[in-house]
Amino acid sequence: MIRPELRRAFRVHAELLAHLAVTLAGLWLATRGGWILAVVGGVVMLAGALLAHGAWRRLPFRRAIAAEGLVELIEGAVRYYRAPLPGAEMALRELVEIRLVRQDGRAVWRLRNEAGDMLAIPADAAGAGALADGFAALPGFRLGEAAQALQAVAAGRATMHAVWRRPG
Repeated sequence: MIRPELRRAFRVHAELLAHLAVTLAGLWLATRGGWILAVVGGVVMLAGALLAHGAWRRLPFRRAIAAEGLVELIEGAVRYYRAPLPGAEMALRELVEIRLVRQDGRAVWRLRNEAGDMLAIPADAAGAGALADGFAALPGFRLGEAAQALQAVAAGRATMHAVWRRPG
């Protein structure tokens, strides 16, 4: 039996731990002897380290599921489903603003498109960690600043933070 708090920590950090395991496997392979295994192990280590770096940068976006709803990022569109309400979809290319707000004691992503439509997505909804990958493709989006804003809003140190606005 694993304690519940450890299980939650492993679940949140699973991607990072998996990539670190790949890096260690590459190190093991590189030290088995011979230049061929050293080269192959070095490539595996490099790939694991690059993947681990990306996972580390996305780590603040991966949160324990504590809000209702499901987030999907499919073909450049953010989809949010929440029962009993119908789902909503917003294309990333149409976004003009992304804000983080504190609502009902939790961090919520507030997306606004060119038509003025708003989509509110709890940061701790299932699948909300995928938003980091979608947002990173936006011009001028800074993942590090968004992660800091998410931590500040989630901890209650800020009530609202404009994370990104479309340039121009």
